[in-house]
Amino acid sequence: MMRRLFPAPLLSLALLALWLLLNNTALGPGQWLLGAFLGVLVPLLTHRLRPTPVRFRRPGVALRLFLQVGYDVIVWNWRVLRGTLAAGERMPRGGFVVVPLDMRDPNGLAVLAAIMCVIPGTIWSELAMDRSALLVHMFDLDNAEAEIALIKGRYERPLMEIFE
Repeated sequence: MMRRLFPAPLLSLALLALWLLLNNTALGPGQWLLGAFLGVLVPLLTHRLRPTPVRFRRPGVALRLFLQVGYDVIVWNWRVLRGTLAAGERMPRGGFVVVPLDMRDPNGLAVLAAIMCVIPGTIWSELAMDRSALLVHMFDLDNAEAEIALIKGRYERPLMEIFE
């Protein structure tokens, strides 16, 4: 009964906290009630959209990955800015790379695709239908093998530790 009402208890708590933060009040009982209502309702309505139950392991690795992605967003913003202001031979040369994937967990693959879309410079990504590869368009592609190794080492490997 409790699992049916709260299919994702951590998501419910996170939604309540986010609601209170966005409304900039933790004291109003109406906001607590509305946040709790959303915290219960949203997971119930979206439960069928999740492909498999999330088995989240290794929170330390998740924190390091979060910080790494944040750092990469800042660094790539500067690289994209320099690339857009460049002229002549210093102009960026975009291209596609196909990253062969070892990860099979659908939740981890979804997070990997989301990371690829968040990082500036990775303009577009697509997951193969059989989940064996990720096609990524890079804003400035010098060495495809190095970029593939970077994506696998920096993002896929930690996601495998977290989700598999």
